Amino acid sequence: MTYQNKTITAITTPLGSGGVGIIRISGDNALEILKRIFSKSPDKKLLPDFVPNMAHHGWIFDGEALIDEVLVIYFKSPNSYTGEDIVEINCHGGMNIVRNMLNLTLKHGAIMAERGEFTKRAFLNGKMDLSQAEAVLDVIHSKTDKFSKISAHNLSGTLSNYIQTLRIEIMELLAKITAAIDFPEDVLEPEYDFIEIKLTDAIKKIEKALSGAKSSNLMRQGLKIAIIGQTNVGKSSLFNTLLNSQRAIVTNIAGTTRDVIQESLDIAGIPVTLMDTAGLRELLNDSDSDIIESIGIDFSKKCLEEADLVLFMYDLGLGLDEEDKKILLEVEKRPHIKIGSKSDLTNTLPKDILCISTKTNSGIEELKKEIETQIINQNKIEDNEFSTNLRQQECLVNSRIALEHALEGAKIKELQDLISIDIKSALLNLDEITGEVMTDEILTHIFEQFCIGK
Repeated sequence: MTYQNKTITAITTPLGSGGVGIIRISGDNALEILKRIFSKSPDKKLLPDFVPNMAHHGWIFDGEALIDEVLVIYFKSPNSYTGEDIVEINCHGGMNIVRNMLNLTLKHGAIMAERGEFTKRAFLNGKMDLSQAEAVLDVIHSKTDKFSKISAHNLSGTLSNYIQTLRIEIMELLAKITAAIDFPEDVLEPEYDFIEIKLTDAIKKIEKALSGAKSSNLMRQGLKIAIIGQTNVGKSSLFNTLLNSQRAIVTNIAGTTRDVIQESLDIAGIPVTLMDTAGLRELLNDSDSDIIESIGIDFSKKCLEEADLVLFMYDLGLGLDEEDKKILLEVEKRPHIKIGSKSDLTNTLPKDILCISTKTNSGIEELKKEIETQIINQNKIEDNEFSTNLRQQECLVNSRIALEHALEGAKIKELQDLISIDIKSALLNLDEITGEVMTDEILTHIFEQFCIGK
């Protein structure tokens, strides 16, 4: 804990040119460091009364050298993010200025923060529990509006409050059983029917918390959608249309796309990686151009194997030829949507596939709806009031298993002190979610995923 009392510093904004850069200092000496380098006048050393939670305009100096015009905010312990004294220096966002500002705080006694150390200190100082700390990471890395909103709910305590309420209910049951075990002459054992009802209710509440596990994992990991087909069937045009951006080069020359082009989309709240692939075809010779294209074709085949959903395309005007059928045999091994392209160039439109035209946008909205439907149906995505990560899911599953063992014991009227052992195990697993029970190894694993400065 000695290390925790040291004053740490880090850049909290991304490096690069920008309007504002922020350096955060946290610890007992945060304000003292600021006083050494700050003045509210550019001409002479003049310190303001640093009123907490107010912005103070001034200048940063390195000795006599003027560094930058800044706004600083002082947060007094315990009313700060970390629960310690915090100073945030808002300077101009040039990379050189921000780095100089950081070096200046180090020069005056701060040390570099480790990954996630500000949030780690917030957890250790009781400003948030572990599930809220993990929600900070989710908010930072969320790729869709839906996941960022769910993560914000977890940050506000939705999951931790749910777990704490459940924990209290289980503890009340354990207290009744324990009291009867410790004071058998004064306290009667709770009825086994009563124990069954309480355990069954607790198991249902854990299952509710786990019901959104698959959706939560998908919102973190995302899905891959590959556009597959022969050359010149309109794959890159569809790629650009779905992105609403001219991302891929489109020409009438077969084999224009030589590599896999990837971009991100938000579909039904799930982050999707859309992949435009090189056209699949047999190459006739070993020219340099064909060698390059063959590498792209190999990449396309790999994308087909890895894709969670495949958009198979063929040219409606040319019809489904033998080469298309060969590709389709491979595509049909994966979840897929069959798409006929260039519908504006033909009057014959089959009814069993989606017919589109990227030129007129005919069928594009229908295709988007079908993609969303497939993603939702295949992955059984359901709305849930909070999300859980893999660590939390493992704790919930272990807690449920322990409660199920206790329930089996109650049904056969096992000794209640044996039933209480499983109930205690369930509580310990719930405590791991909020961090009331925690190992250094798990703590390190969680916070090393953060960036420096958060």
